[in-house]
Amino acid sequence: MSPSLARSAPSELNHWWSQLRFRLQNKKGWNEMLDETFLLHTKYINDIPLFYASKKNSADCIKKLLCSASTNIFERGALGETALHIAVMNDNLEAAVALMDGAPELINEPMTSELFQGVTPLHIAVVNQNTNLVYQLINRGGDVVTPRVTGLYFRKRIGGLIYYGEHILSFAACAGNEDIISMVIDAGASTRVQDYRGNTVLHILVLQPNKMIACQAIDLIMARDAELDQSIPLDMVPNYRGLTPFKLAAKEGNTVAFQHLVNKRRIVQWSLGPLTSNLYDLTEIDSWADDMSVLEIIVGSHRREARGILEVTPVRQLVSLNLMSVSEVKYMDRAHVPLLLFLYLLYIGVFTLCCVFRPLKDAPENYTQSDMDKTIRVQKTLNESYMTYEDNLRLAGEVISVLGAFAILFLEIPDILRVGARRYFGQTALGGPFHVILISYACLVVLLCVFRACEVQGEAVVMAVCLVLGWCNVMFFARGFEMLGPYVIMIQKIIFGDLTKFMWLIVITVFFFFSALWMVYMTQAPDTIPAYRSFPISLFSQFELSVGLIDLPVDHTVFTPPIVHVIHCAFSVVSYILLLNLLIAMMSDTHWRVGQERDELWRTQVVATTLMLERRLPRWLWPRLGVCGLNYGLKELRSHAVKTFFRLPIFTKNNNWGSLSADLNLSGLKCTVATSHAVYNSLLPLLFLSPPQNIFENVPIRSLKLQPGAK
Repeated sequence: MSPSLARSAPSELNHWWSQLRFRLQNKKGWNEMLDETFLLHTKYINDIPLFYASKKNSADCIKKLLCSASTNIFERGALGETALHIAVMNDNLEAAVALMDGAPELINEPMTSELFQGVTPLHIAVVNQNTNLVYQLINRGGDVVTPRVTGLYFRKRIGGLIYYGEHILSFAACAGNEDIISMVIDAGASTRVQDYRGNTVLHILVLQPNKMIACQAIDLIMARDAELDQSIPLDMVPNYRGLTPFKLAAKEGNTVAFQHLVNKRRIVQWSLGPLTSNLYDLTEIDSWADDMSVLEIIVGSHRREARGILEVTPVRQLVSLNLMSVSEVKYMDRAHVPLLLFLYLLYIGVFTLCCVFRPLKDAPENYTQSDMDKTIRVQKTLNESYMTYEDNLRLAGEVISVLGAFAILFLEIPDILRVGARRYFGQTALGGPFHVILISYACLVVLLCVFRACEVQGEAVVMAVCLVLGWCNVMFFARGFEMLGPYVIMIQKIIFGDLTKFMWLIVITVFFFFSALWMVYMTQAPDTIPAYRSFPISLFSQFELSVGLIDLPVDHTVFTPPIVHVIHCAFSVVSYILLLNLLIAMMSDTHWRVGQERDELWRTQVVATTLMLERRLPRWLWPRLGVCGLNYGLKELRSHAVKTFFRLPIFTKNNNWGSLSADLNLSGLKCTVATSHAVYNSLLPLLFLSPPQNIFENVPIRSLKLQPGAK
């Protein structure tokens, strides 16, 4: 068990046990139970005088009730709330002050129900953004450090409406009121608090739906945390799953928060009018030194929004350069993918030849007693299989086939253990179905080896399946070609979506129509209609008929019961007119729907393939992108961590700039573009002819040098 899971496991188990116990005790649905609880909450407010006075903001009544001996100041409602909770919930300042003056014990009193366990009046005040109430509570001894909300209603769960963490500071940050956030921090709240998932305040802000308010709160929290001079920046603190706020934003597809955090780490080198040179920190983005990098998280995420991170600067440029360094998208048909495809075709070709020339001999006399069995050749024994030069040549091919199968298993199994079988086989971006095909093929090849060694008859069946799977896997390498990759995505979606549903329908249709026909043909002579001579053959014939592979198997020269014609007519209407046209309509809809994201999915697959090569190739074959910050005095001042930076020039649109020339002579500075000849040729027309736009957006710039006084 990893350290992150070991730390989170106890709290997760406790949370699950609380949910199970709560469900068993209530024995009702979640929504039904919530409705009853909140109705009881309203009833208790109307029935209890102190609660009613708190809701109506009647300070005089509260003072009189507090003086009464019959009043229980600790009386609880349906949510486990006190009178002070009710006053704060309704933003009743006068009632809250009267309660705090008359019963100061209520200030830090938490709710006690399992739904709202741990909620204090200060939690409610900060999330309601009532600055006066927050001030009064803190001024009267409200604890901003210790209280933690552990109620089920505030846990992160499927269908949950809110997730504000556990601490008062995280509640205040999610509300987004900067005055209240500062007030809570000044009162002693730590910016480093973590909830039961290990999420810090920044993690929780990344998960909030209001992204602009969350970004403003992130700025304030990080600014206040920087004053503490901690060894590790707050945005680098991971949760129990090993995700920092930066990585969590990538996983959730929160492009606003991700771009905001990227810009906070950005270093501006210089600016020349609309042209700015920026250094982007590659920490957590590049997969070179991080097994859980942003790129790994994106390709492993189920969320479509996460793939949008690939279009965010500098991830998009980094991915482009990564692909260029090994397999640039537009050069992939000249780089490693054709090489891998060639090697695989060579391998599967060798295996095919081994199957075609497998050791066979003439069948002995009286091999079969059935007149229908026309077998003339059978499998040789192990000793007979390797006697001639041709046999030894085939043996070399068989050894290559088996070694290739073991190599496939050796490469695939570690990735399954690392990612998890469900995600590895279930995600299109990771190649899902192709990995199933590849592993199945490898296992069957190993099984063939066992069959041959043990002289098991029936290897022809296994060989046939191996050949189908092996050649089908050629499509896996087609993903690397820009011309074919998006269409492979389309084929996957149609096969595992529309075609799967269609097959279920056609199987049910074929079976119940066939059952009706078999009631007639089971009484006929087997040689009357050969297609319906037995139960299994009849079922197969009916399936062939459903997809139009054979003609209608009816012999009009012999008597045929009229019900057969009725059943065949009904079957034709349902199978041909209804189901096939339904399949065509479904495929058209899928084609349009997937067409909106197939290019995006394909780019994600290419990134996943590049990351796979990064893991499997030696480091000396894979140059790291970016520049080491240590060489230029760029390192984390607090932790002294050495970082890698990626320099990217950005051209900002500005209407005051009519055009750019190749040389920009401003204030004695000459800006020269140093790049390859091909890139320069593609850049030069843009420099002279293009209107103001981001001309550097799709052109990789290797370096941009400033030479004072150059002419």
